[in-house]
Amino acid sequence: MEMKEINSDAVCNILNEIMEYELAGVVRYTHSAMMVSGPYRLPIVTFLKDQASESLEHAQHAGELIVGLDGHPSQRIAEIKETHKHSIKDILEESLAHEQGALELYKKFLGNVADRSIYLEEYVRGLIGQEEQHALELKAMLKDFG
Repeated sequence: MEMKEINSDAVCNILNEIMEYELAGVVRYTHSAMMVSGPYRLPIVTFLKDQASESLEHAQHAGELIVGLDGHPSQRIAEIKETHKHSIKDILEESLAHEQGALELYKKFLGNVADRSIYLEEYVRGLIGQEEQHALELKAMLKDFG
C-alpha cells in the first residue's frame, strides 16, 4: 500500500484544536463534578473526575504529537459555554454535547492522517472509539430522565 504524504501543518493545526478542546474538557468536567448534588452525586462525581483526568491525558498526548511533528503546542483552551444549569440532567447533556464535539474533531483529524501515517491513524481510531463509548455511556445515564 502506498502512503500519501502527510501535511504536517494541517495535522498540527487540528491537533492544536484537539488539545485546546480537551483542556476545555478538563475545566468543564472539573466544574461539573463540583456542581453535582443529589442522591447520585458520588458515582457521577467520580465519572466526571475520571473524564477530566482523561481529557488532560488526551491534551498532553496531542501536544506531544505536535512537538514530534515540528509544530508548536497552543497555550489556549477552547471556549467553554456556561449555561448556569447544574441539574444532573443538564450536566450530563452538556457532557454528551462535549463528547460529540470531541468526536467531530477526532474524525476531522482522521481524515487528515488516513493512509498517511499508520501510527497517527491508529492513535486517532482509538480515541474515536473512546469518545463513542463515552457518548453511549452518557446516553444510557440520561435514559432515567426521559
